[in-house]
Amino acid sequence: MPQSPIRKLVPFAEEAKKKGINVLHLNIGQPDIKTPQIALDAVKNNTIEVLAYSRTEGSEAYRTKIAEYYDKNDIHIDADDIIVTTGGSEALSFTIGSIADTDDEIIIPEPFYANYNGFSTALGVKVIPITSTLEDNFALPSIEAFEKLITSKTKAILICNPGNPTGYLYTKEEIKKLALMVKKHDIFLISDEVYREFTYDGIEHYSILQEEGLDNNAIVIDSVSKRYSMCGARIGYLVTRNKEIIKTAIKFAQARLSPPTYAQIASEAALQTPQKYFDDVITEYVKRRDLLIEELLKIEGVKVARPKGAFYCIAELPIKDADDFAQWLLEDFRVNNETIMVAPAAGFYATPGLGKNQIRIAYVLEEESLKRAVNILKEALKSYIS
Repeated sequence: MPQSPIRKLVPFAEEAKKKGINVLHLNIGQPDIKTPQIALDAVKNNTIEVLAYSRTEGSEAYRTKIAEYYDKNDIHIDADDIIVTTGGSEALSFTIGSIADTDDEIIIPEPFYANYNGFSTALGVKVIPITSTLEDNFALPSIEAFEKLITSKTKAILICNPGNPTGYLYTKEEIKKLALMVKKHDIFLISDEVYREFTYDGIEHYSILQEEGLDNNAIVIDSVSKRYSMCGARIGYLVTRNKEIIKTAIKFAQARLSPPTYAQIASEAALQTPQKYFDDVITEYVKRRDLLIEELLKIEGVKVARPKGAFYCIAELPIKDADDFAQWLLEDFRVNNETIMVAPAAGFYATPGLGKNQIRIAYVLEEESLKRAVNILKEALKSYIS
C-alpha cells in the first residue's frame, strides 16, 4: 500500500507541537468552517434507546432526501440510485471493486487525490496516469492523449470535479468530451464531486449525471465531509443510474453491514442547511484564495495555479525536493515560534519524478493565519538549502 503524502508527516508535526511550536496546517483539507448547528442538534436531541444497524444501503428516508437535494441541483435521480457509504472513500472503494478485476486499468488525470492510488492498489487495479500541467492550470488533457492510453484492460476514467489537489473545475465542454469518449469505448466515467458547492468566479458546476445518454456509464462519488464541514461524520454516497453497478456494490456494502446511524442522522439534518451558509462559506473561500495567490506570487521563484473550485492549490517552489523541505519546516524552521505543515505534491502524481518541487496548499485557515503561513513559507525558502 502506498503511504499517504498528506498524513506521513504527522509524527514530525506532533513532535514540533510537543516542543511548544505552533503548527499552521496547510496540509489537509479539514475546513475550519463550523458544522451546521442543525446537524449537531439532530444528534444531541435524538431519542434513540437502541443504537441498531441501519439498512445496508442507508436509510430510505435519508436516501430520499439526498435525491431531493440532487433534484435542486438539476440532477434527477431516485433514492434507489444511491448507496450511503462510510465516507466518500468507501464509495470509491465499492465502485472500483464493482467495475474492475485484478490488473484492470483506470485512467486518472494527475496530480490526483492520493487515495485513488491507495484504493486501486488494495483492489489489484492499475492506475494509468495522464498528466495535466501547472502551466495549463491543470486543465483536462486532450482527448487524443486519453485515447492513446485506452486498452482492452481500461475500465474507467476517474476525475475529481472540482479537483483535489489542484482546485481545477472542469467545464461543461470538457465533461461532454469525456462523455462522448467513454460511450465510444463503453467504459465508465467516475466523477468525485464532493466539492460541488465550492465553485468560484461565477462558474457553475456541471455534473456527469446531468449529461444525457450517460446513464450506464456515469458513477458519482459524493460526501458530506467538505460540504457541511463534517469530515468526522464519515458519510458519503455512491450514485449511479446503472442498476448492475448498484446490485454489485450492494454486495460490498453488505460485507460491512451498514453505515453509522448517528452520522446518518446528522447528515440527514444537514440537508436542511440554508443557502446562506454556502453563500457565506464561498465568500470566505474566495477571499482566502485571492489572498493566498496574491501573497504566493510575491515570492521569488514561486509559480501557482489559480483554483476555480474546492479549497486547494498547487504551488511550484524553487527547490528540488518538497518532501525534504516539508520535513525540514517541521523539524528545523520557525518564525516567532510558528511553522507550517504542507503536503508534498509528488505523492499526488503516479508518474515517477513529477511534482518533486511542488506542494499542495489547503486554504482552510482564516485570513490572518493564512497570511502568517505564507510569510513563514517566504522566509523558509530564503533559509532552506536544497
